[in-house]
Amino acid sequence: MRASLNGRGARASLKALKNCDGASAVEFVLVLPLLLLALFGIIKFGIVLNNDLELSDGTRASARVIAISRSSSTPWTDAMSAFRASTPNLNQSTAKIRVLVNNAACASDADCKTALAAAAGLPAQISVSYPCDLDIVGIQLVKDCTLQSQTTERVE
Repeated sequence: MRASLNGRGARASLKALKNCDGASAVEFVLVLPLLLLALFGIIKFGIVLNNDLELSDGTRASARVIAISRSSSTPWTDAMSAFRASTPNLNQSTAKIRVLVNNAACASDADCKTALAAAAGLPAQISVSYPCDLDIVGIQLVKDCTLQSQTTERVE
């Protein structure tokens, strides 16, 4: 028996065991979906993070405009323009913006002008909520994802 292990039969068996042609391709095919899911997840999370940063910047910019608009005839329009200019990558129609001057809601130039007239030194607040999308290849990671930002400035 010992002679047969050292002969041609043993070498052929060892060679067959060492032959792994195609094994790396099979491993790659098994791992590829997980790698793509991770890659798309990173990209999608980066987009949502960018949206959050833009939302914060837009809220800050519009609150600053409201705070310095006591003498303006179009404070609400100017604040919304500042928001739109600071958030070019967001879908403006889905953002829900709420403006408060001294805890009084203002949703038009006339409302804001009236509220700002007697609000020197009092708070002006902008609150914005924006829907986010964390859907990766049909898998919803977070249901009802909403980004929110709020900034308060003192009216000058």
